[in-house]
Amino acid sequence: MVDAFTLLRNDHESVLGMFEVLDGAPQGSGAQLSGLGTMVTDLVVAESRHEAIEQQHFWPLVRETLEDGDRLADDAMAQENSGKHLLQKLENGKPGEPEYHGALAAFIEAGRRHIAYEQNVVWPRLAAALNESQLQELGATLARAKEKAPTRPHPDTPSGPGAQKTMGAAAATLDKLRDAVTGRENPPDPPAP
Repeated sequence: MVDAFTLLRNDHESVLGMFEVLDGAPQGSGAQLSGLGTMVTDLVVAESRHEAIEQQHFWPLVRETLEDGDRLADDAMAQENSGKHLLQKLENGKPGEPEYHGALAAFIEAGRRHIAYEQNVVWPRLAAALNESQLQELGATLARAKEKAPTRPHPDTPSGPGAQKTMGAAAATLDKLRDAVTGRENPPDPPAP
């Protein structure tokens, strides 16, 4: 069993690796030929699933556990919700379109800042407040939720845990149906250490 921070860190490292490849990706007609669309789809799926499980389980625990957890969670969720709008632009666009590349560059920059905020500001405080058993339990909860999480951004879905659990479950079902019908393949989870 993997603890919550290991699961989330694996996701972050996978996304940061995608950012390295996508940073400075070809534009114009070269973007369509480069496979950029496939890599961006992988990014959209990975981020959609990751943010959904955080909003369902991680941020509510931050709110409950830390004295200023509401502020920390609100800041993080505002960042995530802004990112969902950029991911939706990527989902709706095509490589080679200027708006697509603008959204990709903005998402990479915002994503790096958000990961740093989580890992450097929130995680140390939550780690100090929880014991190993609680971290293991949260890791198991996040892993189970990730299997059922949406594969698309859904920026208009409310970000509260209740809405994410109910509306997110419906969105995930529709996403998986759309993925099956369109032949969209979803990337595997990053390997556990």
